[in-house]
Amino acid sequence: MAKESKKSSKKSKSTPVEVEAAPMDVDTPATAAAGVKRFVSPIASPLADADLTKKLLKSVKKATATKGTRRGMKEVVKALRKGEKGVVILAADVTPIDVISHIPVLCEDNDVPYVFVPSKEEIGAAGSTKRPASVILISAKVEGEAKESLDSVRKEMKKLTYVK
Repeated sequence: MAKESKKSSKKSKSTPVEVEAAPMDVDTPATAAAGVKRFVSPIASPLADADLTKKLLKSVKKATATKGTRRGMKEVVKALRKGEKGVVILAADVTPIDVISHIPVLCEDNDVPYVFVPSKEEIGAAGSTKRPASVILISAKVEGEAKESLDSVRKEMKKLTYVK
């Protein structure tokens, strides 16, 4: 009988406790209509608002059409280390956040503006991949509509961060 009580006490200790994390929940354009809140990491700063997120994702689509993007951790880090310029868009819902926490430091060292958006699924969809993407770089070498879109996004980003 004593063993049974110990087992039941172990089960009660491992029950998860719900913690309210209101400051880390955010609406994205896709989830706002559905009424769903998404998890956002507390270190995701600067975080784009809904309007800027829409503009960023549109410019990712335009740049992807002209092959002006680098998708994924490995490609973006490689491009930043080689000195490629542009705009870096990071997902704020990546877990564990340690996976991408070094990217803002690389961006600041190379004077590349960066911003967090709430959803990695939306970044992946805008980059025309089926898989979610945690980070994407829009190259400064894009031309045409993508260049105009990139310039307008940079103007918006100046309000959020140190963009040069």
